Amino acid sequence: MKIRIATAAALLACAGWGVASAHHSFATFDQHTTKTIVGTVKDFQWTNPHIWVDILVKSPQTGKDEVWSIEGGSPNGLRRTGWTRGTIKEGDTIEVVIHPLKNGANGGSMMTAKVNGQPIGRRF
Repeated sequence: MKIRIATAAALLACAGWGVASAHHSFATFDQHTTKTIVGTVKDFQWTNPHIWVDILVKSPQTGKDEVWSIEGGSPNGLRRTGWTRGTIKEGDTIEVVIHPLKNGANGGSMMTAKVNGQPIGRRF
């Protein structure tokens, strides 16, 4: 009976590993490409498991604002590099270097950032 319980526990632990490791997958981002975007912060979400910054960026084709949703690191990790909940505020000018989404949508994974011309934190 103990062997069955131990085997079941081990199988459950292994089954959960796929979900946990998938959470940290960067498969949706083009890791071989970087793109720099500059705009105005529309919204900043200091949330687990990752922060999000929505940025209004002028479209070169239309001249209209487009929203880019950029994923950053975890609040815990960013805090260790000097970030706080108030590091980015609505209305700030922001420049971010990202790995863009593979599907071409307006979004990406943040690599570096400057807020109001000042570099913040380290590489994500």
